[in-house]
Amino acid sequence: MTLRGTTAVVGVAESDLGQVAPGLTPLDLVGQATVRALADPGIQKSEVDGLFTASSYYPMSGMDTAEYLGIRPKYVDGSTIGGSSFVSHLLHAASAINAGVISTALIVYGSTQRSDGGRLVSPSKPNPFEAPYRARHPISMYAMATARHMHQYGTTREQLADVAVAARQWAQLNPVAFARDPLTREDVLAARMISDPLTKLDCCLVTDGGGAVVLTSAERARQLPGKPVFLLGAGEATSHRSISAMPDLTVTAAAESGGRAFAMAGLSPQDVDVVELYDAFTINPVLFLEDLGFCEKGEGGAFVAEGRIAPGGKLPVNTNGGGLSYCHPGMYGIFTIIEAVRQLRGGCGARQIEGADVALAHGNGGVLSSQVTAIFGTERTL
Repeated sequence: MTLRGTTAVVGVAESDLGQVAPGLTPLDLVGQATVRALADPGIQKSEVDGLFTASSYYPMSGMDTAEYLGIRPKYVDGSTIGGSSFVSHLLHAASAINAGVISTALIVYGSTQRSDGGRLVSPSKPNPFEAPYRARHPISMYAMATARHMHQYGTTREQLADVAVAARQWAQLNPVAFARDPLTREDVLAARMISDPLTKLDCCLVTDGGGAVVLTSAERARQLPGKPVFLLGAGEATSHRSISAMPDLTVTAAAESGGRAFAMAGLSPQDVDVVELYDAFTINPVLFLEDLGFCEKGEGGAFVAEGRIAPGGKLPVNTNGGGLSYCHPGMYGIFTIIEAVRQLRGGCGARQIEGADVALAHGNGGVLSSQVTAIFGTERTL
């Protein structure tokens, strides 16, 4: 059974971002985003019968969130596969809607990581086979993948720095982005080394923030206010949990999740107008652009260099500023969905990609462990 075009996103919203007011909890941010996302299509809270969420703060996040929001969903999915969870929830929600189990799905996330002193809140436990090497989770794992890609394909630190610079240039067009001051390649290269070869500016932000996405059937979406954005395809894949078990440090499971999403959508990378990737570190877009088919393996460094993914470049990537400059509250995946939908609705102001009809959102979880890809389209793509 294909899910292509059978469901649509009718509402998206962020909570307050950056460093929020003192005393707010992750659930408060979920509440803010939910109210805003439901107001978008004019859907009442009582109509939400499917709840999808993941959290590092609440082990039973589905029950905690339902209680806080004051809803009684008939279907709750608290699947947690890291920052890719929320893109995965899209596929699960679309399947439940098509099966007639639910009619209106709410996907939510919230975190106060910055207000909590910048401490990474994670349910991850040390791997006994890795612990003796005292790796700094998760940056040392991404640094290993970066070093291997540099060794194997000649990728340079300058090319990686250009990823951060491109993200900052997009963020400067986004009034709610956390980091909007000028950034140069030289700034990135000269920043404090955190885990060789990644500097502080190769790493994502630490912010507070939350998001919400409302999904319903395509038929109902057309009857609601606003412009529906249709889910054309989605795919997920998991290759490992610990970096020591990753089959190849230069190849992620995005090669599988992307292939599944494109097959369902009946599209190819050449059809995509805007790309939203989980950029926890500057190596992520390089790997994902290769594995998703936007360039050949080993060519990602050259593909992202010299402004090719920046405003005015060959391919618009992370048009909100990404996790490197817009926000990164622990898990970032839901924000790839929010920006992809906004781009296809045409309401992104100075950063809007004119004529965008197809957008790709890609989530990453763990240490390059779980990969989930979603492809969205406007009415014209159906």
